[in-house]
Amino acid sequence: MRTRLLGMVLFLVALLVFGLGLPLALSVAGSEQQKMFLDRLADTNRFASMAQTPLTDGTPDLLQEELGRYYDLYGIRVLIVDQDGSPQVSSGPRNQPAPVNLTDDDVRQQMQRALAGRRPEPGSLLLPWDDRPMVLAGPVLVDGEVRGAVITVSPTDSGRTRVTWWWLGIVVGGVVAFGIALLLAVPVVQWILRPVRRLDEATGSLVAAVVSGRQADRVGDEHGPPELRKLVRSFDQMASSVGDALAAQRAFVADASHQLRNPLTALKLRLVNLEGHVDVEAEDHRVAAAAEANRLNQILDELLAMARAENAGGELLPVDVDEVVAERVADWRVVAASRDITLDTEGSAGTVRALAPARGLDGILDALLDNALKFTERGSAVRVSIYVDRSSGSVVRVSVRDHGPGLRADELERATDRFWRSNSHQNVPGSGLGLAIVSRVVARAGGHLRLDLPEDGGLRVSVDLPAQD
Repeated sequence: MRTRLLGMVLFLVALLVFGLGLPLALSVAGSEQQKMFLDRLADTNRFASMAQTPLTDGTPDLLQEELGRYYDLYGIRVLIVDQDGSPQVSSGPRNQPAPVNLTDDDVRQQMQRALAGRRPEPGSLLLPWDDRPMVLAGPVLVDGEVRGAVITVSPTDSGRTRVTWWWLGIVVGGVVAFGIALLLAVPVVQWILRPVRRLDEATGSLVAAVVSGRQADRVGDEHGPPELRKLVRSFDQMASSVGDALAAQRAFVADASHQLRNPLTALKLRLVNLEGHVDVEAEDHRVAAAAEANRLNQILDELLAMARAENAGGELLPVDVDEVVAERVADWRVVAASRDITLDTEGSAGTVRALAPARGLDGILDALLDNALKFTERGSAVRVSIYVDRSSGSVVRVSVRDHGPGLRADELERATDRFWRSNSHQNVPGSGLGLAIVSRVVARAGGHLRLDLPEDGGLRVSVDLPAQD
């Protein structure tokens, strides 16, 4: 936008400079041409007045000396013709009686106009590249009758030189004016666009702030036009309202999840206490109610975990990836063994440290291993991999790969949505919050979550966390 706006300003400045410079240049050329025309017109009329008597008496040679001196002094050729257009006397030396070329179209036209009794008129505009001489022809009148014509052919070198210098001055002035306009336009455009740039940066950071649960940074820029400053204030108010609304929503989820645990626990206890005290026909309903209470308790636990993940604050802490992975795999290996599933690890035998929220990596592994073991069939395997990717700027990648039914390719993008579950997984217990929680924790750490489908089936979930240098 800065380039486009600056280009528009410079185009308008260039158009203004050109629009003023071109008429000025033409005006200078016209003024120089008019000045030269009036000077030559006066000389032409003077010679026409001097030639009246010699042409009447048939003694035009009397003007030879005067015309010669004029030619030697100014370099302007003069030719006097009679009423038939025949040369009578010229300004050149005696061995060149007609230095003016009467066959030239311009000379012939001007002579015919003069012999017709018409006064001289200005010729074409005096331009630096037009080296044609200025030709003027005035009638010689005696008692109102045309007795001949005086033709002057003037070189235009000096006039064209002056016009050239004037034009060079105009070009230099235009370049200087354009440079000054450029120097003034750049800070003005920057001043205008600074709030726009700050708004663009704030819009990008607003998404990150919403995802991480932080309060959005205020733009608070008091520079730029009043309209843009008003827009900045409106954006700050909007960002603050969005932040407050999301904070209230997360607080409600956390509070509701926490407050519902007590009555739910009491309900579970009452259902347990009813064991053996209900009819045989109602026992199935009691067992189903207890199972639903357990499922509801799991959902509340995951909602509370989600709220904690979204509201997690503070700085990122370095964690020993190998140590955390070994600890969580050891705990989940008992669950895997009970389901006849092999749970092993691979990669990184050294000390690899990544940056994550407090106990964030623990929660990530718990959610991923829970999902993997839940969907992997008996007799299969789940593998946890650790890999350090130096090519991506020191990233620690932790992957959990299962051999379950996996997902369809078009379902991978929706897998991290809250409460979303694949149609093929509806019979498997769960709430659809596990990957959503992982996604929020990874985003809080500034990492990246990726799901892909291995060639031999199953699902692989990879978490990239920034490595500690």
